[in-house]
Amino acid sequence: MSVGQRRDPYLGSRFVVEVESLVVGAFAEVSGLERQLETEEYQEGGVNTHSHALPKRASSPNLVCKRGMTDSQVLWEWARNAADGQVVRKSGQVFLLDASGTPTWGWAFADAYPVKWTGPDLQADQGAVAVETLELTHDGITAVPGLPAGPGSSGAPPG
Repeated sequence: MSVGQRRDPYLGSRFVVEVESLVVGAFAEVSGLERQLETEEYQEGGVNTHSHALPKRASSPNLVCKRGMTDSQVLWEWARNAADGQVVRKSGQVFLLDASGTPTWGWAFADAYPVKWTGPDLQADQGAVAVETLELTHDGITAVPGLPAGPGSSGAPPG
């Protein structure tokens, strides 16, 4: 990197969520993009100075997506159907965008379905946006292949 060039970190406020290749809305917040490796402590006989941490399995928490309520009932219907016993698993992606709107990082989640929907807090004395929250369980988070966009890459999400 030459003097005068710098690479600023990406802003966490620029992202998009797709479910089954459809952009399902402008979300204000997504949390739960996490992978954790569980370990098991093992005491080796004759080694009294320390214990060993052996890897077990990776896990991810539920994804929690928040957005301002709109006329679209897609998320509500998906959550209602799941609660009524009609669970439909869907895969999706979360893309972090740069200042020009180009995807720079991406995380994919597989076989997700809603486990909780929360409606807005309604308060007559507040002027806040009505926000709905959708919590999804899934089979894990993986990186979207081809991202982050390297030199010479178009930066477009893989299709």
